[in-house]
Amino acid sequence: MPPRLNPTLRQRRIGTELRKMREGAGLSTGALSRDLGIDRTQVSQIEAAKVGVSPERLRSFAAACKCMNEPLIGALESMVQDRSKGWWEDHRGTVPDGFLENAELEKTSRELMLWVLTHMPGPCQTINYASAVFGRVFPPLPRHEVEARTAFRMQRKTDLRRNPKPLTAFIYESVLWTRFGGTQILKEQLGSLLEDSELPWMSIRVVPFDIETFPGAVENLTYAFGAIPELDTVERESSRDSEHLDATSELASYRAIFEQTEALALHESDSRDLIRKIARNL
Repeated sequence: MPPRLNPTLRQRRIGTELRKMREGAGLSTGALSRDLGIDRTQVSQIEAAKVGVSPERLRSFAAACKCMNEPLIGALESMVQDRSKGWWEDHRGTVPDGFLENAELEKTSRELMLWVLTHMPGPCQTINYASAVFGRVFPPLPRHEVEARTAFRMQRKTDLRRNPKPLTAFIYESVLWTRFGGTQILKEQLGSLLEDSELPWMSIRVVPFDIETFPGAVENLTYAFGAIPELDTVERESSRDSEHLDATSELASYRAIFEQTEALALHESDSRDLIRKIARNL
């Protein structure tokens, strides 16, 4: 079977966890390949997600590494057995691969926490606001790319509402004042945000200007809770791209950042009051 050209986020995570398992056991790829009776190149390809792994091979891999974490092994086995194709794959080649990975991360997580500093949370954006956000990229994107990214964003939003999961969005107050697309589009967006804040599965919390500072993060973040804590993922957005983090130390650091942010943010009702006040003042 030829190596995969574009392994998905899920496939890469399986390989990463198997590599962590091997390294935690203090085994080299050569030592593990001898224990498994396969070529060392195959071990490297499995860990790099270039080739797939069967549930049986996964359990042999775990046994050879003396991994006793059954919840982790079981969760990885479920990931291996999931052969479904996500709706986002139909958009491959029309939007950046990072967009596809973020959609996959949203879909496969059991809960989401967001921290946004620059623009409204993606799952809350209106179509006009999203188009204005993509339209502000410099150098400017061709119109068809702006339209493709906006349509993809709206499909992500629709999919999340069709299959809702707990979502908490921490929004720095400056986001509520930034007029992507102009005042009318922002007012429409704030009205939509207020409606979202009433959804039973969504919590909107504003971090106001009058706190002394906010902890750690100076970029937009998504903390996606996996089936077990070891499979949590942080998506960190930059001006150029986004990256996915899953090292144990990184996850602990970002969990602490979100805990501190939660302590500083306004409660839901106070957040709604502030959003209404800003909308009236526009």
